[in-house]
Amino acid sequence: MQKTKKSVAKRFKITASGKVLRRSPGKRHLLSAKTVKQKRNMGHDKVVTPGVAANVKKAMPFA
Repeated sequence: MQKTKKSVAKRFKITASGKVLRRSPGKRHLLSAKTVKQKRNMGHDKVVTPGVAANVKKAMPFA
Protein backbone atom coordinates (compact mmCIF):
# COMPACT_ATOMS: atom_id res chain seq x y z
CA MET A 1 0.00 0.00 0.00
CA GLN A 2 1.30 3.42 -0.94
CA LYS A 3 1.28 5.95 1.90
CA THR A 4 1.51 9.73 1.98
CA LYS A 5 4.79 11.13 3.33
CA LYS A 6 3.43 13.33 6.13
CA SER A 7 6.59 15.46 6.30
CA VAL A 8 6.08 16.38 2.63
CA ALA A 9 2.33 16.91 3.02
CA LYS A 10 2.94 19.49 5.76
CA ARG A 11 5.43 21.50 3.67
CA PHE A 12 3.88 21.53 0.18
CA LYS A 13 0.48 22.14 -1.38
CA ILE A 14 -0.73 20.86 -4.75
CA THR A 15 -3.12 23.16 -6.61
CA ALA A 16 -6.10 22.06 -8.70
CA SER A 17 -4.08 22.59 -11.88
CA GLY A 18 -1.26 20.37 -10.56
CA LYS A 19 1.32 23.00 -9.55
CA VAL A 20 3.27 22.42 -6.33
CA LEU A 21 3.58 25.38 -3.94
CA ARG A 22 6.02 25.95 -1.07
CA ARG A 23 6.37 28.57 1.66
CA SER A 24 9.16 31.14 1.48
CA PRO A 25 11.90 30.77 4.11
CA GLY A 26 13.28 33.57 6.26
CA LYS A 27 10.14 35.03 7.87
CA ARG A 28 10.68 33.81 11.44
CA HIS A 29 13.38 35.97 13.02
CA LEU A 30 16.04 38.59 12.22
CA LEU A 31 13.33 40.54 10.39
CA SER A 32 14.61 43.99 11.29
CA ALA A 33 17.57 43.49 8.92
CA LYS A 34 15.26 42.72 5.98
CA THR A 35 13.52 45.34 3.84
CA VAL A 36 9.74 45.71 3.76
CA LYS A 37 9.78 44.53 0.13
CA GLN A 38 11.65 41.35 1.08
CA LYS A 39 9.22 40.60 3.91
CA ARG A 40 6.19 41.29 1.70
CA ASN A 41 7.43 38.98 -1.05
CA MET A 42 8.12 36.22 1.49
CA GLY A 43 4.42 36.25 2.40
CA HIS A 44 3.43 34.69 -0.93
CA ASP A 45 3.77 31.02 -1.82
CA LYS A 46 6.32 30.12 -4.49
CA VAL A 47 6.00 27.51 -7.27
CA VAL A 48 8.39 24.57 -6.92
CA THR A 49 10.78 23.75 -9.79
CA PRO A 50 9.69 20.86 -12.04
CA GLY A 51 12.35 18.40 -10.87
CA VAL A 52 11.49 18.81 -7.21
CA ALA A 53 7.75 18.88 -7.97
CA ALA A 54 7.94 15.38 -9.44
CA ASN A 55 9.42 14.03 -6.19
CA VAL A 56 6.82 15.85 -4.11
CA LYS A 57 3.96 14.42 -6.18
CA LYS A 58 5.42 10.94 -5.83
CA ALA A 59 5.46 11.34 -2.04
CA MET A 60 1.83 12.56 -2.04
CA PRO A 61 -0.02 9.97 -4.18
CA PHE A 62 -3.54 10.96 -3.04
CA ALA A 63 -3.24 14.76 -3.39
